[in-house]
Amino acid sequence: MDTATIIIRVIRSFEYRNIRNVVLKDVSLLLTTEELKTRIIKELSVAPGLPPPFRRYDYDTLKIEHHAYGAKTNDPVINQENDEGLILKPGCTLAKSNVRHETEISFFKYDDYLRYKNNPVLKFGSS
Repeated sequence: MDTATIIIRVIRSFEYRNIRNVVLKDVSLLLTTEELKTRIIKELSVAPGLPPPFRRYDYDTLKIEHHAYGAKTNDPVINQENDEGLILKPGCTLAKSNVRHETEISFFKYDDYLRYKNNPVLKFGSS
């Protein structure tokens, strides 16, 4: 299979669990990480129902959340394990990065992720 449907979990805020899913269909598994990022950013600009803060954020990292029919993490926001193996590396194709049909991939800002990983506290409402 040369193409796949991929679910992108766009994470705007880890602490407040601001997450929206965007489904990309017919994604070539020969795309590189950078080409996928470009496609996602283009899709975010036209995705219906996506609030403006999600459209204009500095996302810079893609990480495999889980594969179809695979085990999920206990963290409701992101899989914090195995960063080395699950974060998509620049220049690698999706196939080489082990992306398959119906893989869920988180798209986020790396600095925000490191802050959340060091202090994984969820906040609700305004306080």
